[in-house]
Amino acid sequence: MGKILKTALVITSKDLYSEWKTKQIISTMLIFSALVIVTFSFAFDPANNTVKAVIPGMIWVITIFSGILGLNRSFLGEQANDSLNGLIVAPVDPSSVYLGKFLSNFLLVILVQIVAVPLLFILFDFKILGHISLLIIVLLLGTFGFISVGTFLAALSANSKSSEMLLPIILFPVVSPVLIGAVQATKIILINFENIASAFSWMKLMAAYDLVFFVICFILFEYVLEV
Repeated sequence: MGKILKTALVITSKDLYSEWKTKQIISTMLIFSALVIVTFSFAFDPANNTVKAVIPGMIWVITIFSGILGLNRSFLGEQANDSLNGLIVAPVDPSSVYLGKFLSNFLLVILVQIVAVPLLFILFDFKILGHISLLIIVLLLGTFGFISVGTFLAALSANSKSSEMLLPIILFPVVSPVLIGAVQATKIILINFENIASAFSWMKLMAAYDLVFFVICFILFEYVLEV
């Protein structure tokens, strides 16, 4: 397991260093997030209390679609340079490739959330009723499950000529349970904190989903590389 983790960290470092030099993926994700937030801020009156109810959904719309932009490109670089075949024949555990890609995708989406969520709150003049720590936990749980499955399916669809269209189609049905839980828990924490017990129930569901699907994707990833 130590060797798998070490190899995964090397792959993650390579991806993040490459992204640091080019800034292609993160810039696209951040620009998309900013456009969504600014568009909604002009479309709705921040002073209208009913608008506050859509903020939990907006957080996850930004997360999902910016995440898909990143996931679609996570394996394209390897395919363009034919380095994915090199990873396949290299004497490394295929699970380490999945773990490395998962970590890099996860960190990029978290970075987008760090920028986008405060910007959303500022433009809508929104004050959190619950604890910020609980919101962070929900964001981490929801993003973990989304990226776990997303990384697996991005690799599966990478060989398709229409991979950018195929990924959302196969991804949304699979991640819908964790996304529903994320939206509901976020809504309770932000605007309905008196029902916090329900939020904990949703968080337990998300944690169970994360664990089950991460293990499944981790184990089955070697078969995806052979497709």
